[in-house]
Amino acid sequence: MKILGIDTTTRFLCLGLYAGGRFYEYSLETGRSLSALLVPTIQRVIAAAGLKIPDIDYFACGLGPGSFTGMRIGIATIKGLSVVRNKPVAGISTLDILAENAPVNNTLIVPAIDARRGLIYCSSYKREQGLLKRKSDYLLLSLDEFIKEFNSKPTVIGDAAVLYGDKMLSRMKGATILDKDYWFPKAHNLLRLALAKIRARKFSTAQAIKPVYLYPQECQIKAR
Repeated sequence: MKILGIDTTTRFLCLGLYAGGRFYEYSLETGRSLSALLVPTIQRVIAAAGLKIPDIDYFACGLGPGSFTGMRIGIATIKGLSVVRNKPVAGISTLDILAENAPVNNTLIVPAIDARRGLIYCSSYKREQGLLKRKSDYLLLSLDEFIKEFNSKPTVIGDAAVLYGDKMLSRMKGATILDKDYWFPKAHNLLRLALAKIRARKFSTAQAIKPVYLYPQECQIKAR
């Protein structure tokens, strides 16, 4: 089984390849150059593994929430690749991928992504019998709402800590914020989640996957 997975919802291109029972991953800070770098980077990584796009059996994609433009570029690219080859797709929330970074047990894991406008993309998770289980919906909260929602010794992970870390630590009982090395999606976690979905036959078609938009008003086309 061969899986190609990407997440483009943050400032990093997170790209992974699963082939021959091994995980390969690549991370690149793209900034505003994502659209120009994405396809050439995919081609280069696949070629380095001695493969071609037709060799891929499944595609996986981070669905957000995150950068509106990044989500659109990444999902559109995966849709294009999968449609051409008629291959299935496993869509994974970026919050799920990010939560897997946290190397902790017996505590509430709260991924927190800066959503701009004073808001935070977030959710909560706990490890149960070695598996991470989501305990809340995918949420878009103000800092005050975030503190109220998760005020019980949380382990916070994500770039929202750049803006709100000090207030989280001072206002949330027993809060811990993990180091910056854990703040962005990792390709091996994306691939592991995708692999679990594929083995459970919970994948879908390219047409069926949709981004996790938590700013619905931005996603509507208004009639003139």
